[in-house]
Amino acid sequence: MNNRKKYGVLFWSTFQLSACTFGGGFVIVPLMRKKFVSELGWIGEEEMMDLIAIAQSSPGAIAVNAAVMLGYRVAGVLGALVCVAGTVLPPMGIISAVSVFYAQFRESPLVDAAMSGMLVGVAAVITDVVITMICGVCKQRRILPVAVMLAAFAAVHMLHISMIAVIPACGVIGACDTLCRARRRGVGK
Repeated sequence: MNNRKKYGVLFWSTFQLSACTFGGGFVIVPLMRKKFVSELGWIGEEEMMDLIAIAQSSPGAIAVNAAVMLGYRVAGVLGALVCVAGTVLPPMGIISAVSVFYAQFRESPLVDAAMSGMLVGVAAVITDVVITMICGVCKQRRILPVAVMLAAFAAVHMLHISMIAVIPACGVIGACDTLCRARRRGVGK
């Protein structure tokens, strides 16, 4: 596939995903995985999970962060820019339209009912993302990632430690683990 066509596929794919996704960045994650891993085969499952983990721990919207990394991985800097445009344009247009007609939308029982119905779908998709990520971590058959995942959950939900402290700590642990494993592989050669 030539670069021009690849940029078109990147833009149109991220545009469609962003235009049809309600509920935040975690809802777009399984759709991106399905499109770019399963359908197009441009990146692997494990690499997609790594991109999502980085996107989640980076400041900003997870959908935009994931689009930047995905676009860069597939087609370099221009690919990242194309993916960002495809991801940002639909919500920007929708929010602009909603802001113009906000008073009418706010009072509508039909809109209220539709939003309530979407919450159920969003919850299901987020649950799917969580289960998929847990399965991905458990498939590695390594104890440290599972221990870090459980410790992070306990720190945030049981000990009420701020995520602002937990996310960098997990990043440091992951970086140290990766460096240690790389050194062991280098020593064994």
